[in-house]
This record gives sequence, C-alpha cells and structure tokens, in this order.
Amino acid sequence: MKKQKNRIVVTGTRGIPNIMGGVETHCEELFPRLVEEGYDVTVIRRSSYCHDHLSHWQGVKLIDIDAPRKKSFEAIIHTFKAIIRAKKLKAQIVHIHACGPALLTPLARLLHMKVVFTHHGQDYDRVKWGWGAKLMLRLGEAMGCIFANRVIVISQGIRDMVNRKYSISRKMHLIHNGVATPEDINEPGYFRHLGIEHGKYILGMCRFAPEKNLHQLIQAFSKIDSHGYKLVIAGDSDFEDSYSIKLRKLAKENGVILTGFIKGRRLHALLNHCRCYVLPSSHEGLPIALLEAMSYGAPIIVSDIPANLEVGLPRNNYFHCNDVLELTAKLQETVDMPYEKCSYDMDKYDWDVIAKQVSQVYRSL
Repeated sequence: MKKQKNRIVVTGTRGIPNIMGGVETHCEELFPRLVEEGYDVTVIRRSSYCHDHLSHWQGVKLIDIDAPRKKSFEAIIHTFKAIIRAKKLKAQIVHIHACGPALLTPLARLLHMKVVFTHHGQDYDRVKWGWGAKLMLRLGEAMGCIFANRVIVISQGIRDMVNRKYSISRKMHLIHNGVATPEDINEPGYFRHLGIEHGKYILGMCRFAPEKNLHQLIQAFSKIDSHGYKLVIAGDSDFEDSYSIKLRKLAKENGVILTGFIKGRRLHALLNHCRCYVLPSSHEGLPIALLEAMSYGAPIIVSDIPANLEVGLPRNNYFHCNDVLELTAKLQETVDMPYEKCSYDMDKYDWDVIAKQVSQVYRSL
C-alpha cells in the first residue's frame, strides 16, 4: 500500500511563481524542493496577483482565492479563507508566513491543524503602516510565536528578539533565507533597450517602499561625478501611493532607469554585470535581494542595520543608515576605483540545505 504524503498548506504569501516580494521569492525556491522531499504542498495564492491560470508549478499545487486589494485587510482576509480551505483539504500542517497572517494561528489550531510560522521580520516597523495596523501586526507576531507548534526565524537578530519577548527557544528554529545558484547570463538586447553597458551602472533592487530608502540612493547618486555610470532600479510598488509617485518623479528628474518588476534572465543579467549593488534600507528581515547580489560577486554598499550586518560583509561595505552624505561618498569611491568581482561565503544560504532543515521541522510534528 502506497504511503500517504504529509499534506502541507501554505498561506501568508501573495503566491508563486514570478510575483514580487521577499516572502514570495522564499516560497518559490523552498516549496518545490519540499515536494522533492516527499511532501504534498499546496500554496494558497491571492488571485489579484496571479494571472497565469496555473493549478500546479514544479510539483506544488496552486489554489487561487480572492481578497480585497486593500493593504490593511488583504492579508488577514485571505489568510482566514486559506485556513478554512486548508481544513477542507485535510492539511496536517498549515505553514503561515509573516506577522500579519500569523494573527490567525489560533484559528488553525482550533481547527486541529498543526501550524508552522515563519517570521520574516518585524513588519510593524515599516513606515507604510498606521498605528492600528502596527498594533495588529504586533498582535500577529505574538499569536504566531505563542500558538504555532513550531516557529522558524530567518536571522539571528529575529531569533534574539523573539526569544527575548516570548521565551520560545524550545520550539524555535533558525533557518536562513537562501539564494539560487548564479548563472553567467547576458541579455544584450535588454541592455540596449535600457541604454546601459556591462559594468557601467549601479543597481538598486527592491520594492518601492519608504523603508527601502530608494529616494536616498537617487539623491546620493545625483551628487557624484558619475564618469558615465548610470543608476538602474529594478522593482515596483505593491500599491501605488504618494511615496511611489514621488519616487518615480525623482527618478525621472535625475535620469534614473526604472525597469519595473523583473525576474529570471533579465534580473540575473543585471546582477551579473552591475558595478555595484546598493541597498540603503532602514528595515529588513534577511534580504534575499542582498544575498542574490552577493551570489553574483557584485561589490556591495548597504546600510548598517542589523539584518545587513548579519551577513558579515567587510566594514567598508556599510554606511550609517539614513546618512546620505556617507552613501554619496561610498558611491563616488566605487565609481572612481577599478572594477573587480568579489567573493563571498554563501554556504549557509543554500536552498537545498534549507529545504532539508524545514523538512526536519515538519517531521518533528
């Protein structure tokens, strides 16, 4: 008789594949590998982000459920519907990602399902949230940490913070974000379309959100003697708001190239040939974009927030967060120096190893 696979239902992500966001990239890399580990995995997607009509992808089952496209309600309403669907699917484990969706951890437990909660960072520290949303996100963190059967944290900083607040070391597991194997990719047609040359552009890559401080990157770049270098920003906004509108205007005024949301070959080509990668953000969990840039050997300039410090770059790669003058000096130093690829230790960011670590967490239940 064929052994029945353990059924895992995933919520808290907008969906996979090719959907913008760190949690989305995390899920896109992780769950096909867990299918290979022998699990029956279903990802519940938010239908407004998914236009591919897929029902399966790389062995992962996909179910689309609608939710209102309003940033304060979207995640929680979708997660409620997803947990109800998980019960109908007879899931053994519901894997919830991020603090907002974790607010409904007690509901999944009341429905007699095991819960694994992955804490990707203190979402309540993001500038975009008002006091009411921040309160709900803090409560979500508490519900996830207290009521989940197992808690996964993606960085040592989050681990220390969670253990200090909730004393849950016995059920908590540190499992880092990962990065895929880099590819030596060229996209000459795409580079001609953007108007850039290999090694002659600085790359920013993230969402258009206030805490990412892309406006500071543009301000700093506008002050340097660029020697013909250009600034390319790959990304987009979750919701068009006053910040994203102002950012696009600032970029246009300073000749910055905005690619929009890209993944796959085009993004990898940009990573492969950039003069340096810059992440000036004031809030991160453990940024996958930074790990991707490191995997391609790009020179790095990042803010000195705990999540960025945790990857252990040389001190000269960091600047004081929100210090535009120091960032300007770092950019000038970079374009003045000869270009050299860098080498970083990426061993602990291996998705194959990470998938086995998550599998061990599932088996412990």
